[in-house]
Amino acid sequence: MSNIEAGGVTAKRTKRMLLAAVMAAGIAGAAQARDSVFDGADPSAMVVDDTVYLYPTHDGETLSAWASDDLEHWRREGPLLDIADIDWIDDDGARFHALWAPDMVAANGKYFFYYAVGPQNPTPSRIGVAICDTPTGPCRDSGKPLVGGGDGFEAIDPMVYVDPASGRRLLYAGGSAGSTLRLWELADDMVTVARRVPVNQPPHFTEGAFMHRRDGRYYLSYSHGRYNDASYQVHYATADSPTGPWRYQGVLLKSDDRYKGPGHHAFFKSPIDGRWWIAYHRWEDKDDDGPYRGSRRVVVQPIEYDAAGRITPVDMER
Repeated sequence: MSNIEAGGVTAKRTKRMLLAAVMAAGIAGAAQARDSVFDGADPSAMVVDDTVYLYPTHDGETLSAWASDDLEHWRREGPLLDIADIDWIDDDGARFHALWAPDMVAANGKYFFYYAVGPQNPTPSRIGVAICDTPTGPCRDSGKPLVGGGDGFEAIDPMVYVDPASGRRLLYAGGSAGSTLRLWELADDMVTVARRVPVNQPPHFTEGAFMHRRDGRYYLSYSHGRYNDASYQVHYATADSPTGPWRYQGVLLKSDDRYKGPGHHAFFKSPIDGRWWIAYHRWEDKDDDGPYRGSRRVVVQPIEYDAAGRITPVDMER
């Protein structure tokens, strides 16, 4: 049970909330859904039966889900995890902490919820994992960090991919100031690292890696640039396996005259229309190149592949 549910906000929680507001870069707290867009950032996506679930960064204190049965109307579910429920979070000696960039995956008849824990400075970021009964919780933290940062690597932006061809459970993570992608194979329990997997750095990688597979081809997509200005964009590469080697394919999503800094995305195949869609965040109502402050918006829209399997660059002006 969180401190709020228990009926009080401690001084420690108040300090965390202040830092969370800074680290979350103005992400709105009690956002209301508006068609296919809501306030938030860093969405991951999962489809269960006929429902699409998005898991965005929220307020730094809690992590929640948004669910839709028609890709137009979204309802908020949760929270799934509260920062006060993570017993090991203070072990690094940092004064403040925040949660961001979650990812949910189904395995072993349960759901596993991965998330980044900051600060990134002065103490290294870490990645945790919670076990959930349903796509919307309740979730129970595993009791320890899964991987940690340091030595030039920032343990952020986890994404877990269960390869349908091999059954391997792969954790992609890393980026930001280190701009380093790392890859691990998870044990069958999904909460333990089995081994580190060597991986080449894809061109222009900064953070927010995502893996999906279509027609036997693997697509590694990721963000490039600085999250709070117009340089933020999505690039992608393809491979014959989920571990590379990568064939760089170019820019998929970038700023235009109306929307700025799109990135930190996820792909999903819609149970509604059978098409592939992308979920991402962007800055709206910005006229310059940044840096920006305020709230980002989460957007979903369909994508297209050409005859050769390349993804058609996303048009935000549609």
